[in-house]
Amino acid sequence: MFRNQSFSRWLNPLFSVILVFAVFLSGCSPTPESNSQNSQDNNTVMTDNLPQLNGKATIELMVKGSPIMIEVNGDLAPVTAGNFVDLVQRKFYDGLNFHRVVKEPQPFVVQGGDPKGNGTGGFVNPENGQRRSIPLEIVPAGAEEPVYGKTLEQAGLQKNPELKHDRGALSMARSQMPNSASSQFFIALADVPFLDGDYAVFGYVTSGMDVVDTIQVGDKIESVRVVSGGDNLVKS
Repeated sequence: MFRNQSFSRWLNPLFSVILVFAVFLSGCSPTPESNSQNSQDNNTVMTDNLPQLNGKATIELMVKGSPIMIEVNGDLAPVTAGNFVDLVQRKFYDGLNFHRVVKEPQPFVVQGGDPKGNGTGGFVNPENGQRRSIPLEIVPAGAEEPVYGKTLEQAGLQKNPELKHDRGALSMARSQMPNSASSQFFIALADVPFLDGDYAVFGYVTSGMDVVDTIQVGDKIESVRVVSGGDNLVKS
């Protein structure tokens, strides 16, 4: 036990951040940059046959009889946003629960979208019986196109992403493998900048964060619908 009180006061907040990040990684289940042409080829392969959102869309997510309004950004996260809007239109999320809520030692995230309800599931396309996985997709600040399949650090980029993990950010949950995201998403309960560049933000809550703050483990997503922008979705 630490006996230096001034040191303990400094250590506790740092320990809280480290602990929260460790909990996050446990609950979700550097390489040189390639040349431009290879990067474009890889991006084409990674995004081939996946829904994409060309523009923005407004989503209404109902929890506890109250709406949570979300704007998803297909301009900066076309594949990630397209995947989400496609699943919303399929009614995939209706009736699923929030299986993970982290509020201690400080507000962190609420996570849902798992059909198994235990953090191990994802979307299985009924048309082919295959699980859909989407690549990690992050646009570095000032860039015109996303980096796919790797974190910004792995891409050798010392930049912040255009879409940051501010309070209300909607981001994709994944395992330690960059391209393992499928249907699970989380909403940030506070600014969590240490996730920037590692996870794919694709939208923000525009109203209803007071509802998000009340979510507990087991609360259900009663329904989700596209309010506007659904016609921006392009399916392969």
